Amino acid sequence: MPLAQNPLSVEVELPREDVALITVDGYLDVDTATEFQAHLANQLHHGRRHFLLDLSSVPFMDSSGMNIILRVYQETRKTAGSVHVIHPTPAVRRVLDLTGVSITVPISESVDEALARADEVPDTPEEPGAQTA
Repeated sequence: MPLAQNPLSVEVELPREDVALITVDGYLDVDTATEFQAHLANQLHHGRRHFLLDLSSVPFMDSSGMNIILRVYQETRKTAGSVHVIHPTPAVRRVLDLTGVSITVPISESVDEALARADEVPDTPEEPGAQTA
């Protein structure tokens, strides 16, 4: 079996104890989504509540990547956390906009902007079944 033609690189930094800055480089698709999901699950396991996803080096993302972003968003809501996409490429931004994900998951232009938005999240988890405005 040949190696993936578009390998994924995922780098994790911790700007604060409860914040994971995850920088993704490469195609985020069905072939690489499992690796991306493993990094996010590991950070959830270690108690991170806020996820800053730098997608500025992702030239392509399919529904696999989008679904993982939505799943981590749902998980962070249970712990009064948040997910923020940082500076997505035009192709990725288009996918996020067309699917409505950008309405649910905030998009920031910089890490500082995403960190500021994470600081605005209330410290109490959302009630199960609660409606958002």
